[in-house]
Amino acid sequence: MPIKNRPTIPPSRRVGNILLLVATAFLIINLLFPQLFAAPIPQVPYSIFIDQVESGQVARVSLGEREIRYQIKATEEQKQEQILRTTPIFDLELPKKLETNGVEFAAAPPPSNGWITSILGWVIPPLIFVAIWQFFLNRSGGGPAGALSITKSKAKVYVENDGTKVTFADVAGVEEAKTELAEIVDFLKSPQRFTNIGARIPKGVLLVGPPGTGKTLMAKAVAGEAGVPFFSISGSEFVELFVGAGAARVRDLFEQAKQKAPCIIFIDELDAIGKSRSSGGFIGGNDEREQTLNQLLTEMDGFTVGSATVIVLAATNRPETLDPALLRPGRFDRQVLVDRPDLLGRLKILEIYGSKVKLGPDVDLKEIATRTPGFAGADLANLVNEAALLAARNNQEQVTQKELNEAIERLVAGLEKKGRVLNEKEKKIVAYHEVGHAIVGTVLPGGGKVAKISIVPRGMAALGYTLQLPTEDRFLLDESELKAQIATLLGGRSAEEIVFGNITTGAANDLQRATDLAERMVTTYGMSKVLGPLAYEKGQQSNNFLGDGMMNPRRLVSDETARAIDVEVKDLVEKGHERALSILQNNRELLETITQIILEQEVIEGDELTQLLSQVTDPNLAYAVSKEY
Repeated sequence: MPIKNRPTIPPSRRVGNILLLVATAFLIINLLFPQLFAAPIPQVPYSIFIDQVESGQVARVSLGEREIRYQIKATEEQKQEQILRTTPIFDLELPKKLETNGVEFAAAPPPSNGWITSILGWVIPPLIFVAIWQFFLNRSGGGPAGALSITKSKAKVYVENDGTKVTFADVAGVEEAKTELAEIVDFLKSPQRFTNIGARIPKGVLLVGPPGTGKTLMAKAVAGEAGVPFFSISGSEFVELFVGAGAARVRDLFEQAKQKAPCIIFIDELDAIGKSRSSGGFIGGNDEREQTLNQLLTEMDGFTVGSATVIVLAATNRPETLDPALLRPGRFDRQVLVDRPDLLGRLKILEIYGSKVKLGPDVDLKEIATRTPGFAGADLANLVNEAALLAARNNQEQVTQKELNEAIERLVAGLEKKGRVLNEKEKKIVAYHEVGHAIVGTVLPGGGKVAKISIVPRGMAALGYTLQLPTEDRFLLDESELKAQIATLLGGRSAEEIVFGNITTGAANDLQRATDLAERMVTTYGMSKVLGPLAYEKGQQSNNFLGDGMMNPRRLVSDETARAIDVEVKDLVEKGHERALSILQNNRELLETITQIILEQEVIEGDELTQLLSQVTDPNLAYAVSKEY
């Protein structure tokens, strides 16, 4: 009975296998049995050879580097001449002895390759090439188009079923982006509704936003809603050592996408290959990244052939670095902002991730959303996961509000360093320092509510911290609020001056942040009466007061202007310092009271802290902070 479904071997591969077997057999014979077909020659000691020479028995000698072969004269007993061999030693008198005894001698000719070696020399190199070629064929599945797998696209294809697919219900906090992308879903589901009236769907959609806001998740949700294949690849996966490999991968990716159309191609971190060619990032006309970008531009111009519906989604957090040719209409027609969520968005995100863990009855997700302004979707997911890990570590069956609050502190300030023990002097300095921050931050506007004071070390270098949580989302701050933030940052150093009459290195980070904020007020926000409403920082820099606090490089300005900027920055910081000193001197008794409590407890929070801080007064405003603070 014939065997069905037996895999067939191509003739070329069968011939290659036979050649490999033959070459292997010849190689083994040549290596293991080099003298297989040669008759063995007897070997004698060198001393016997010398005796035979001196007794006149040797007729002729062939001298070699590793062997001496000689011929014994025929005798009555030995009718035939005999060939013997010996191993040479360093003997300069040997030629003279041979000449004296009338022996013919000569140098041995260089060894000639046997017929087996000659065959192997001609056969092995081509067979090695055949074996390498066959190896690449096996890896790429055969066929000339896949002979070199280095040019194959590395995109991952997701064909999600109903149980695992991502939809818009799994994405929250970016309602505007979902509305924009819903039109892409409608086109993929029913393109006739758009084409019948002559409308053209955008070929490319660029998702722009900070890291962790859910750009990749949004792209997967579009594919899940439309029910089409989803090709996912990072921009860096196109870049290769070999020139032209990236462009070949782009061609292969779009070729695969056409075969599975309608589908979505998602390119993450587009700036890895799409940087502007006029920015100096490319060197030379054959740069690999430039060729990859050119191929991408060409494919986006011509991949909608016939009925093939392929939509390109891409994501980046640096749209200003992209090449203008990439962003023109006809390629990436739309830019969809995927920004950090607001309060309502954070609440919805917490509800999605909170449904995946066991939450206790005391959990108030709205309070957690209020305490996490500026958190992206990935940050909130990490927050819920950290809380679940803490609950599991404590052998709890549910996640409570306490674990969620602790998770916020872990993400904001870092892990507690309970093993780091401070001496009494340092502990007292840290306590006064943190209480100084809290008192100044309580009475001045724009800093948020002081929720906790701790002298337990956290993170990489924080020996203590004061946790201020905003009561609402803020997108703008006025000049007075920024000055209040500078004063709050200097509250810790000011408390050290008042109590100890000395300062420490603990305020280094506070000074850096205060100086950077003052410089942005002068050079970016135009809040200097001396310099006027002018911007002195370079373009393409972050102007957000909620940014990372890094000082932006200035434009090229005159020495006089640079001196004026330095004077204004110094004036802002010094006035903030004076204001912090004034507030703390006016609340000296309260400073001592709270410090003594925190030295005993190490942590103050909740109603106890609120009641203590309600007694803070500002001498400049002449009022006390109400208990409703």
